[in-house]
Amino acid sequence: MAKKVVATLKKGSGKAYAKVIKMVKSPKSGAYQFKEGMVNNDKVKEFFEKK
Repeated sequence: MAKKVVATLKKGSGKAYAKVIKMVKSPKSGAYQFKEGMVNNDKVKEFFEKK
């Protein structure tokens, strides 16, 4: 199933999207959580700057 998702995100000869994973500390428990998502290559910096 994952191969189909990756194959559909390709655009032309290169990939236009990247899978990003950010570690965020939970305000309630203090434990770390991982937030991940597929974002456009142009918006990777914005993803990591958001809180």
